[in-house]
Amino acid sequence: MAEPALTLEKLLDALADRVAAKVRAELGAGGLSATVGPRLLTVEQAASYLGRSKEAVEHMVASAKIPTVRIDRRVFIDVRDLERLIDDSKVTGIR
Repeated sequence: MAEPALTLEKLLDALADRVAAKVRAELGAGGLSATVGPRLLTVEQAASYLGRSKEAVEHMVASAKIPTVRIDRRVFIDVRDLERLIDDSKVTGIR
């Protein structure tokens, strides 16, 4: 007698495999971070993140292109604001 083609266990295994594959694809595509980093960056860290100089980021802060978070006397930049800046600055085609 033939075994049933699809058992509940096989269905759950197949579903788990598909979920795992999607998570791996997102991690590989940069959609999710494999490691958790700080949400708030110093100006120096933000400059490194953007591939710009510290002075360039300070200028962007002074001209209100990048919002800041001020805690006590320290200035931080939210990594989500940097992501938004990057997304908003994307263009298609050659200018």
